[in-house]
Amino acid sequence: MLKKIMKGAHRKPSKSDSTDASFYGFGPPGSRNPGSGPSPNVVVNHASRTGPYAPGPNSGVPMVPPPMGTVEPLPLFRDVPISERQNLFMRKLQICCFQFDFSNTLKSVREKEIKRQTLLELVDFIQSGSGKITEMCQEEMIKMVGINIFRCLPPASHENTGQEAMDPEEEEPYLEPSWPHLQLVYELLLRYVVSSDTDTKVAKRYIDHSFVLKLLDLFDSEDPREREYLKTILHRIYGKFMVHRPFIRKAINNIFYRFMYETERHSGIGELLEILGSIINGFALPMKEEHKLFLVRALIPLHKLKPVAMYHQQLSYCITQFVEKDYKLADTVIRGLLKYWPLTNCQKEVLFLGELEEVLEATQSAEFQRCMVPLFRQIARCLNSSHFQVAERALFLWNNEHIVSLIAQNRQLVLPIIFEALERNIQSHWNQAVHGLTVNVRKMFLEMDAELFDECQIRFAEKEARAREVEEQRQMTWKKLADVAAQRGEDYMVTV
Repeated sequence: MLKKIMKGAHRKPSKSDSTDASFYGFGPPGSRNPGSGPSPNVVVNHASRTGPYAPGPNSGVPMVPPPMGTVEPLPLFRDVPISERQNLFMRKLQICCFQFDFSNTLKSVREKEIKRQTLLELVDFIQSGSGKITEMCQEEMIKMVGINIFRCLPPASHENTGQEAMDPEEEEPYLEPSWPHLQLVYELLLRYVVSSDTDTKVAKRYIDHSFVLKLLDLFDSEDPREREYLKTILHRIYGKFMVHRPFIRKAINNIFYRFMYETERHSGIGELLEILGSIINGFALPMKEEHKLFLVRALIPLHKLKPVAMYHQQLSYCITQFVEKDYKLADTVIRGLLKYWPLTNCQKEVLFLGELEEVLEATQSAEFQRCMVPLFRQIARCLNSSHFQVAERALFLWNNEHIVSLIAQNRQLVLPIIFEALERNIQSHWNQAVHGLTVNVRKMFLEMDAELFDECQIRFAEKEARAREVEEQRQMTWKKLADVAAQRGEDYMVTV
């Protein structure tokens, strides 16, 4: 019996065996037969998570571990003649097309390690530039990358529980179980994109619009390690493939629209904004109208969303880059911030005040004059905020020399707007730090223009006197009403 089994193990492969091998990813890489590549996945998309596109060259394979004994380690590149390396490269790509179930750490341990080592060899081969790979190898490599990374993302943790999305700093992020393989696949793609041997005219056939769109969909992954790789790769693709630049900008724009007006949930907004920060920095002057529309329609409205704190740092950088590139946009940006200024969220107010300072630092006098009246009305409201951090952050604006110089040039309009807020802080604000900062700002205005300061003080005193008179009149009116009501109550009182 044992001899029969041993004979069966060493028998010659039949045609049916070759079909089975194709099913598990061992079909000829260039073949177009139905059984020549991994079978497309059948997936059920979650309601709010983006799944893969219709099955194509980059579609996934079933989560079925290969039969035992089918994955065997191949020789190293240095151990074969140069003429054989392209064929060996293709065979290694075939091994990397295998998909494994990482939910069970004890399953297919040997095969997983073989694939990991093979991916490492491919990364080293591309990075070393020891041999320029053929077009067919490039095509199959991008297919293998797609098979591994393009997948249906699991539902976000808050979607399972129905709770609000939490701050990523406060909860443990979801970590992709297959990361030991995924990381190497991303590293391979990155090395291919940045390699000086990669010809963009050839590579753009495989890294096409469909591929870029699928990459962008993966930015919704909850794993921060994956998003970091995606950010670097997409940035490099944008830099190297000029033909894709308008498409990438438009696709990111569409992600922002969907985030703002449909889902209000996305894990990768911060990373996409980081990429945009570099893109905006490279915009040529005079700035195109499409870039200005992007600022007005996509970037500024991102301030209104509840989870803005998660990506505010990157958003603020993008906004400031626009103003530094074209100072005439300062008025548009400041009015946009005022439009979406938070009314009840004090932490958001602190963020907005910080961004406002950065924008004002890049603002010229002419643009400042256009928006200073509504701007300082809002700042006056912040000065009187009962939340000490908001009041304190607003007062810190006077520590910025450029902002103080803009205020000094326009003090005739600015001081009358905020004088009352300063006086009320000195009279009644509960926080000592805010009280002390207010005294310093008040002193600064006094030294800046004593005559104007006295005028504002007189006006404020007159306004207070009028307010007291109105209050006294109101109290007297209520007293009269109360007396009349009491008198009529006595007249109509029935004694039993």
